[in-house]
Amino acid sequence: MKRINISRYNYKLIVKLFGISLFLGCVKDVAFKVPRSSCSEGMEINTTFAEVKNIYVDGVVEIQEDLIMEGYIVSSDKEGNFFGTLHMQDSHSNPTEGFQLDIDLRDSHLFYENGSKVFIKLKGLYLGRSKGVYKIGGVFNVFGNLTIGRLPVTKVGEHLFRSCDVIVAIQPTPTTINMLEDSMISTLVQLNNLEIVEEQIGLSFALPQEVTERRIKDCDDNELILLNSGFSDFQAEKLPTGNGTLTAVLIKDNKDFQLVISDLKDIDFANERCAEIQDEFTSPNIFISELADPDNNNGARFVELYNSNEEPLSLKGWKLRRYTNDNDQVSSTIDLSGFSIAAESTFVISPKALEFETVYGFAPDLAVTTNSPADSNGDDNLELVDPFETVIDAYGKIGEDGSGTNHEFEDGRAVRRAEIFRGNMNYIASEWLVYNDT
Repeated sequence: MKRINISRYNYKLIVKLFGISLFLGCVKDVAFKVPRSSCSEGMEINTTFAEVKNIYVDGVVEIQEDLIMEGYIVSSDKEGNFFGTLHMQDSHSNPTEGFQLDIDLRDSHLFYENGSKVFIKLKGLYLGRSKGVYKIGGVFNVFGNLTIGRLPVTKVGEHLFRSCDVIVAIQPTPTTINMLEDSMISTLVQLNNLEIVEEQIGLSFALPQEVTERRIKDCDDNELILLNSGFSDFQAEKLPTGNGTLTAVLIKDNKDFQLVISDLKDIDFANERCAEIQDEFTSPNIFISELADPDNNNGARFVELYNSNEEPLSLKGWKLRRYTNDNDQVSSTIDLSGFSIAAESTFVISPKALEFETVYGFAPDLAVTTNSPADSNGDDNLELVDPFETVIDAYGKIGEDGSGTNHEFEDGRAVRRAEIFRGNMNYIASEWLVYNDT
């Protein structure tokens, strides 16, 4: 049976392609050869995790030198939340690097326990990098492209050896969501003051037979994904309601860090939840300061906001709404959450960021799609709305097509007069300098 190069917690694309055949592929084989269970001593270590990673350039690299490195297993498939992968780090405490080893060995915890020291003979293995994660294993051909695949079970015992050293308790690296970095990938980390986001409390860890993302956050509302397998033994267990400590292997999906636990003992959420933080604010000192529909270049359109406060302000919960032509219903919306405006500074939104930068010589603060509020052709109406659904500022008159009116800026622009420092929920023409082709 062909083996698919996916871990048990990273196979969404394959599920879509092969459907139920994937689940059949996860059934334990009745008979298969297992690697030797005896331990090994006296291997000469001649490379490090960092040195092996430096071999990688691009694509998939076959390691042809007689290199041997040692590491410590930090994951376990005993509860079924890991599948076909071993995560290891270069030290049982204070690690500097981690690796993911893809193997076609079920119940690998019986041979390579969590905390055990292992030796890896690298000659003949393949090295690659996928979605920010360094992997070693076999090789797999996907539509003509080589990628790291699971090392066949018959080959595992030729490359991976358990040390005779006593199994040690891995000391997780204490960290926070904001301090996570790539060097921690495939290592064991520990984060405090975490809790499940309120809207997911009461849900199970995972949907049956589906990889499931659950969101966790700290007391500053920084969020992270807890990734769970729908095949795990604790799939149907309810997510904990409290706050506390999470110990997990750090992985990455392109730019996003994620956490994977080996079992429920990795979660200790016995404390009270974080006190609710009020992080949504309003201010009349944020307003629309300019709209542009440059003549002969609709790719250079933009909307500019201005903060006249002497302090920066978060835009969490703020929205910019567009009413196209004479519509009295919202046509499109830009969610400004995740951004802030510096004190006495502008915030520029562009529907075509590359063209904007070519024309104006600097990048916009926010790149959005076409047909958004930042892509008006000059006869539309806009509203700036705070987190509490209050209209703070408006341009134009809702329900009135701007063509031929005092708020038309087709092939031109509309600029707020310099003496205006506050928004106005009602459009006042005298607050603006409007330029158009008529």
